[in-house]
Amino acid sequence: MQGNRKHITVVGGGFAGLTAAITAAEAGAEVTLHEAHRTLGGRARTADGRYRTNEGPHAIYNGGPHWTWLTQRGLLGPIASVPLREAARFRFHRDGALRRTPPLGFLRHALRKAAEAPVDTDFLTWSTRVAGPEAARQAAAYSAVALFHHDPGSLSARFVQERLHRAAALPPEARFIRGGWGRLIDRMETHARNLGVRIETSSRLDELPLADGPVVVATSLTAAARLLGDPGLTWESGRTVLFDLALRTRKGDPYIVSDLDAPGWVERFTAQDPSLAPAGEQLIQAQLPIGPGRSKADGIAHAERLLDLGFPGWRERTVWRREAVSTGRTGAVDLPGTTWRDRPAIDRGDGVYLAGDQVAAPGVLSEVSFTSAVEAVSLALHTKRLDLKHA
Repeated sequence: MQGNRKHITVVGGGFAGLTAAITAAEAGAEVTLHEAHRTLGGRARTADGRYRTNEGPHAIYNGGPHWTWLTQRGLLGPIASVPLREAARFRFHRDGALRRTPPLGFLRHALRKAAEAPVDTDFLTWSTRVAGPEAARQAAAYSAVALFHHDPGSLSARFVQERLHRAAALPPEARFIRGGWGRLIDRMETHARNLGVRIETSSRLDELPLADGPVVVATSLTAAARLLGDPGLTWESGRTVLFDLALRTRKGDPYIVSDLDAPGWVERFTAQDPSLAPAGEQLIQAQLPIGPGRSKADGIAHAERLLDLGFPGWRERTVWRREAVSTGRTGAVDLPGTTWRDRPAIDRGDGVYLAGDQVAAPGVLSEVSFTSAVEAVSLALHTKRLDLKHA
């Protein structure tokens, strides 16, 4: 330790870990970051090669706190938004057919603010009461784009409505890091190194280096439980099939197919960022939540049914495909009667703090990782906490 500078160890080099490292270094701490893999990024890694895929669809909401934080530091970089001509190709799968417009009842319900929804009632019960059974089922299915969960209707009404409201916001909040989230991770890594952060890759820790000062554990909750020796460190998450597909370009393919009959989402990511695939090809990414007892094959079959409807001749046009199941790696989901405050606490005592998307912090998707990382460093350094009221 240099002089009176406090030393902070960050375990995990994904979005949360890099946010924590940068925040701590800016506050004057000496920081060492350990990443078990050869490269940084965690779930924000972008594949090298012809098809620049992430681990599932990745978007950043411009209403979130990390948007401002990244912009202030010049880290956000080039942003892709959807051209109007592509937005017009949004399709809704309803009653077995693709439709160009969403049902009016669903749309009205999506515009309700989260504060109108109760915490202690499941979403389907509440939304059926206020919007009717059909709109409630459609709203639950649509919200899965921000949940990765097979049964959004069973979750806390407040939790689901917040995500539904923001995912369906007009104008849309969703934006996309041009070139994939790996570009953002690269910029964050460079910034961290310029601030003096010591980054050690291929550095898997089997125990916490508590003698060196506070530790921020910014890994998956499962990995954190192993490292802390705390099997009770768990929270509900989703289980979803991730399906990546490269097709030869065909004029007229939809931009998005949102399934309102059952949770499922297919998106042509090259619509907003053609750099993700070679010229003449388009990159499709889909996520299909699956429940207990369901298999990857079930999710793929769901995706193929949507592709058959929206992407004529897609099998003959396929030049590359990849399939995976993501379990417990899609962020926290809150059951009725719980909120983000009930998730595993950031402060674990004895100078150990958690950061990630399944811990006690507000926000949607990656906003939880960001908010928890900033809060963890604030607690570790006993500094004034960042105002995150808009999270």
